Amino acid sequence: MEKKVLAFDFGASGGRAMCGTFNGEKITIEELHRFSNDPVILNGTMYWDVLRLFFEIKQGLIKAKKCGHIESIGIDTWGVDFGLIDGKGRLLENPVHYRDARTEGMLEESFCLIDKKRFYKITGNQFMEINTAFQLLYLLKNRKDLLERADKMLLMPDLFNYFLTGEKKAEYSIASTTQLLDAKEGKWSDEVISALGLPKEIFPEIVPTGTKIGQLSEEICGELGLDRIDVIAAAGHDTQAAMVAVPASEDDFIFLSCGTWSLLGTELEAPIINEKSEFYNITNEGGYGRKTSFLKNIIGLWCIQESRRQWIREGQEYGFGELEKMAAASEPLKCFIDPDAPEFTPAGNIPERIREYCRRTGQAVPETIGEVVRCINESLAMKYRQAVEEIKDCTGKDYQTIYIVGGGTQSALLCQFTANACGCRVSAGPVEATVLGNVALQLMATGEIGSLKEARKIVRRSQDIKIYEPCEKEKWDEAYERFCRVTA
Repeated sequence: MEKKVLAFDFGASGGRAMCGTFNGEKITIEELHRFSNDPVILNGTMYWDVLRLFFEIKQGLIKAKKCGHIESIGIDTWGVDFGLIDGKGRLLENPVHYRDARTEGMLEESFCLIDKKRFYKITGNQFMEINTAFQLLYLLKNRKDLLERADKMLLMPDLFNYFLTGEKKAEYSIASTTQLLDAKEGKWSDEVISALGLPKEIFPEIVPTGTKIGQLSEEICGELGLDRIDVIAAAGHDTQAAMVAVPASEDDFIFLSCGTWSLLGTELEAPIINEKSEFYNITNEGGYGRKTSFLKNIIGLWCIQESRRQWIREGQEYGFGELEKMAAASEPLKCFIDPDAPEFTPAGNIPERIREYCRRTGQAVPETIGEVVRCINESLAMKYRQAVEEIKDCTGKDYQTIYIVGGGTQSALLCQFTANACGCRVSAGPVEATVLGNVALQLMATGEIGSLKEARKIVRRSQDIKIYEPCEKEKWDEAYERFCRVTA
C-alpha cells in the first residue's frame, strides 16, 4: 500500500512543496508548488519575508489535497537563522538574513568572552560570523530589549513547525548549526550560553531528528479545509536531510551537498574535535541517529548564480546550460580564486571582483563570460580537493568516491572537474537529495523505513546516478599547486 508524505524544502532563493510516495520499493516525488524566497532590505537590514513564506506553505498544503491521504509533513531549511517568539506566542519581528552585515565583528567580540579554543572544543563548529551565536550576541549588544521580550528562539524549520502546530521545539540537526550546542553531549551548552551572556530560557527543548512534533493546528485545518496531519521534525537543516539520501553503500565516503553553498565532509559515529580539526576550521554537525557530519562549509554555486544576475543586469541573459558551454570552450586551468574570500560573499558584481582578485595575485585575468565561469568551476573543484585532504588528515582514512548530491550534480563540468582535481571517482545524484531525505526521514519516523542504511538503498533504487572518472592527473596536480599558492 502506497504511503504519501509532504516535504517542504526551503533554500536561500526559493522553496518547494513536494509529495513523496513510497510503494515499499522506491520513492517517487512530485512537485506541487514552487515559489521564490526573496529577502527584503528595509532601513538597512536584510530580512526573510517569513509571513510570505508561511503563506506559501499554506498554498502547498492546499495543493496537496489532490494527492489523497497525506501521512505527515516535514520541513527543512537553511541553517543558523531564527525568529523570536514572545510570551504570548507572537513573532517579535521578521527573521534577519544571515547575509546581513549586523554580525561583522561579533566573532572577535565573542573571543573576548570565551577562549576560542574552549569555544571550539565544546561546540565543534566551524567559526563563521553568520552563525546563530554571533547573531544573538549582536542582539545582546545592540538590541537587548528585543531579547528581553523573547520567550523562545526558534530556528527557521522550528519556527515553521511552531506556526503549524503551536509546539516550540528545537530539532537536533538544525540546533547543531548554531555554535551553541555541546557537540558531544547533544544539548545546549550552558557554558557557552553563560559566557556569551545569553538568556538560557529562550532555548527550547531539543528533540531527535525524525521525531513527531505534533499535528496541524485546528485553526489551520479549519482555514484550509484539512484533516489533522502529523508534523515530523525531519532533519530541519537541509544538509542533514540531503545526507540521508546520499546513495552510498560503504561506511566511509565523502559527500558533497552542492547548491548555493557546498557542504563537503564525511559521516562519523562521533565528533572529531582536536587541534587539527580546529586548525582546519572543520565543523561537526549533528544528523539522524546522532551521527556526525564532519564537514567544511564552502561557498558553492553562489558565485555563478550571482555572476549570472550581474550579466542579466548588464543585458546579457544566459541560462546555466549556455554558461556551461561557454566555460567548456574556454582555456583550462588559466586562473583561480578562493571562493571563500570575503569579497565574494556579498551580492553584486562578482565577475569584476574575480578579475580584480586575479590581477592582485598576478594571474591571467578572465575577460569573457566563459572564462569567468570556468575560473569559478575550476576553483571550486580545487577547493573541494583542499577540503578532502584536510578531512583525510583528521580522520586518517582514505576515500574512494565523492558522492555529489543536490543542484550541482546538473553541472557535468563541475562534476568532471571535481573528479579530476580530487583524483577519485565522483558519483553524481540525486539532484533532489534534500527532498528525498526529508521524505525518507518522515517514513523512518513512522516505521515505513527501518534504518538509514535501508533508506540509502531505497534512494539508489529510486534514482539515476551518473559516474565520473578522473583524468589528466598531472595537469591537475600541477594546477592545484598553483591554486594553493595564489589562495594562501
